Amino acid sequence: MKNKIAVIAGDGIGPEIMASAIEVLRNAVETAEEKFDFQFFLFGGAAIDECGEPLPQSTLTACKKADAILLGAIGGPKWEKAKQTPEQGLLALRKELNLYANIRPISVNDALIDFSPIKKERIQGTDFVIVRELTSGIYFGQPRQLNKEQAYDTNFYQADEIRRIIRKAFELAQTRKKQVLSVDKANVLATSKLWRRIAEEVACEFPDCQLQHQYVDSAAMKIIQNPAAFDVIVTENLFGDILSDEASVLPGTLGVLPSASFGVAGNALYEPIHGSAPDIAGKNLANPVSMILSASMMLRQSFGMDEIATKIENACFTTMAAGILTADLGGKATTTEFTAALNQRL
Repeated sequence: MKNKIAVIAGDGIGPEIMASAIEVLRNAVETAEEKFDFQFFLFGGAAIDECGEPLPQSTLTACKKADAILLGAIGGPKWEKAKQTPEQGLLALRKELNLYANIRPISVNDALIDFSPIKKERIQGTDFVIVRELTSGIYFGQPRQLNKEQAYDTNFYQADEIRRIIRKAFELAQTRKKQVLSVDKANVLATSKLWRRIAEEVACEFPDCQLQHQYVDSAAMKIIQNPAAFDVIVTENLFGDILSDEASVLPGTLGVLPSASFGVAGNALYEPIHGSAPDIAGKNLANPVSMILSASMMLRQSFGMDEIATKIENACFTTMAAGILTADLGGKATTTEFTAALNQRL
């Protein structure tokens, strides 16, 4: 039986980098057409244009039935004032699929060290993962209000929501260096005080791992000062959003970092961490690596195809090490040229 892959390319450079990822998958997995059923659906701004809403019911239904989801990128100035924005569609998708755990690996391959804004001696050995709670916190809390004179948002967490994301972090740490850093603001926020207490409770379930705590402002500084010191960082929705975007500059470009979001019922969505880059959309300039590595994460995490995933990852970095680089890294290769060179190595 074929594995159903819901492909939602989205907006901006999304369709271009998605085309590269699908091409690489078909090349790397010799029997791809036998193993995978790629089904394409509208989402984000493209869905607003076609259907009047960012998350059509047909797309949501397909995502719920899929064995994995590949997402390109969404949004752009065109839809900023839409009744329902592409970003609201993404939040709704996460909530509907209960994609509570966002996993962002942050590593700096040797091929990328010279592109990092951080000194070589500080960046070498960087290899950590940010585990971000994705379906609760201030992005979803009620009540919220905005008027001419005042505005407020509610940061809300239940103990069980904290407990499951902390467990996810420890389970991941058990496959790595067994070190978990829980990031909060427990000196100020009630939600962080609860977060820290739950983290201590869950840590007792994983005696082989070490738990440490750090305030978010201090963690933000250390990510730049000593990124190689981290193993697994776990934090709430807002802090995770900010810290993971900060960490994404370590390799020198947003274009090489993948991510995955996992749900309670086994749903998994894979996407690059960058946006839709509407300024270069349609120009064949986008770096497809983050989308390709997201597809590689899908092979490994959802289908246990570790060997093929590793081959794709190695091909990405050897291609860049050979000097075949897209514009974001100062190179001249187009999206399709980079993809062709990568496929040749595969």
